[in-house]
Amino acid sequence: MITSRAPKAAMVVAQQIIKDAGRENLVADDLLPPERVMLEKYGIGRGTLREALRLLEFQGVIALKPGPRGGPVLFDPDASHLASSLILLMQLNDAPFKVVVEARTALEPMISRLAAARVSDETLIRLKETVDRMHGSLSDQGEFLEANKTFHDLIAWSSGNPLFGYLVDSLLGIMDGTAIGMDYPPHRREAIIVAHTQIYECLASRDAEGSERYMREHIDAYRRYAERKYPELFEQVIQWDRALG
Repeated sequence: MITSRAPKAAMVVAQQIIKDAGRENLVADDLLPPERVMLEKYGIGRGTLREALRLLEFQGVIALKPGPRGGPVLFDPDASHLASSLILLMQLNDAPFKVVVEARTALEPMISRLAAARVSDETLIRLKETVDRMHGSLSDQGEFLEANKTFHDLIAWSSGNPLFGYLVDSLLGIMDGTAIGMDYPPHRREAIIVAHTQIYECLASRDAEGSERYMREHIDAYRRYAERKYPELFEQVIQWDRALG
């Protein structure tokens, strides 16, 4: 008979710490209780508590602030830890970079459709700002790609589903051109601006079909460009020590 393995004591404590932080309405940059308080509260030893805190730190949920007024501080975690875990899993499965593009092709058009119904007026303003930033940074690839990533992140989070937000943020981090060596000449950057403008206009007019269609065309154009210009990279196995730069 197969039985599930009981979680380690440190994992149980880590989970309880997060539950308690939520119940106490703690937010990012708030200090968790001092070590002596948590030792008494959870009825555990110092080694177990410190292991629990290391688990949370590894997940990007807390940081250990040094000094007499320091201690474990809550963080607002980003997608970098998820991206790192995904990269490691992809390397173990000998998965090439093209699987990330396939995932984006499947996810982002549908996400853009959802965002057309749910995007806020404030986010629409921010999306327009990213398009303007891209117009102003045609000669600066680093700034251009940062604005490009922000555009896709904003749409993913506007879907109303935080899982899509974290997934798209992770996939974009893995495929960051500055990390994996892809270059975007001026004519390619101009084409991206046109695509983003079309997507933005559809989102602003709450056109779900249009936003889905233009996002699909945009991601497909990216796939064709990568396959044509960087075929060896497209087939290269994702490396845990490289893809996040």
